[in-house]
Amino acid sequence: MVLCQGGEAAAVPAVGGKEPEVPLSREDGAGTGQPCLSPEPGMEAAGAEERRVCGCCSGLSWPRCCKAPGTKKKAACPGLGLFYTVLSAFLFSVASLFLKKIEDVHSVEVSAFRCVFQMAFVLPGLIYYKTGFLGPKGKRIFLFFRGFLGSSAMILLYYAFQVMPLADATVITFSSPVFTSLLAWIFLKEKYSVWDLLFTLFAITGVVLIARPPFLFGSNVTGIEGSYTDHLKGTIAAITSTVSAASTFVILRKVGKSVHYFLSIWYYAVIGLIGCAIALFVMNEWRLPYCGKDRVLLILIGLLGLGGQIFLTKALQIEKAGPVAIMKTMDVVFAFILQILFLNHLPTWWTVGGALCVVASSSGTAIRKWRQSLKKAKQNEI
Repeated sequence: MVLCQGGEAAAVPAVGGKEPEVPLSREDGAGTGQPCLSPEPGMEAAGAEERRVCGCCSGLSWPRCCKAPGTKKKAACPGLGLFYTVLSAFLFSVASLFLKKIEDVHSVEVSAFRCVFQMAFVLPGLIYYKTGFLGPKGKRIFLFFRGFLGSSAMILLYYAFQVMPLADATVITFSSPVFTSLLAWIFLKEKYSVWDLLFTLFAITGVVLIARPPFLFGSNVTGIEGSYTDHLKGTIAAITSTVSAASTFVILRKVGKSVHYFLSIWYYAVIGLIGCAIALFVMNEWRLPYCGKDRVLLILIGLLGLGGQIFLTKALQIEKAGPVAIMKTMDVVFAFILQILFLNHLPTWWTVGGALCVVASSSGTAIRKWRQSLKKAKQNEI
């Protein structure tokens, strides 16, 4: 979903289960430090078809090794990963717009439909890769909390989209990288510098400018949808969603690559669907939309959300996380454009100022992490 779209996708295997054309780099954890093993003289004779494993190519057989004589690397298309990121941002933004257009359908029910689409997509992958449905015993508790927090973030975000301006809710979600750094410092003992603190303060300032609490801005708050009570509820839901999404990123870092990407999404979809079903039963809100237009929009939201996640996954497969995170700020641009064109709601200067603060903090965090990863990669090469 809009939520866990970014941090987990780096561990996705090649689509379709085929061996990747371009070998993985050592910083992705693929390299084992072993020398490239080529066939010894005479091994290519008839009847000698033993497959030699190459340590520098994540276990690929020698004929497809990146260091095998005469092997050509598949040329990468410059900027393709960033194009995938922009396309993903557009699909997610259009899905959010359709969510605003739906009438008389609770956000929890929309989330349930989204989970169904996720399960339908992931199930064939689980069967193909033979990952099982529960995962390793020592990782199941982490997978459970990943699914619970991720699905909760999705439900809360959908609620925020329904009760507050589209651009406001989108901007708040972009403070997720800042909260991820803070939670990683608390639970994973990762380094938290003065720059991280500065970016956190920038993000909080941006959220305050969007929420505009009465004790700071007075009782007459303009430029919001509906009542200020709904606006405040939406802001709280968006912030909680952002913290929950950041928590899932920390959990995924803790789990690492020991758990298949499809299994992580499977927990997300199954636990989300169960939670949505229970919530809908308690609230007595489950019902099919009366209008045919709403039914079509529900299907489109599921398809667009799934497409956005696929393109984001592909972007992280072929591009470094730093540029992808920076290009993800196009979500905010698309949200402002769609809100003005199709919802006829002009953002206030407070919202624009808050957006600049949040985007600056998230971009600064992404750039700093990117530079750190490049510096570490250079040190490993030396």
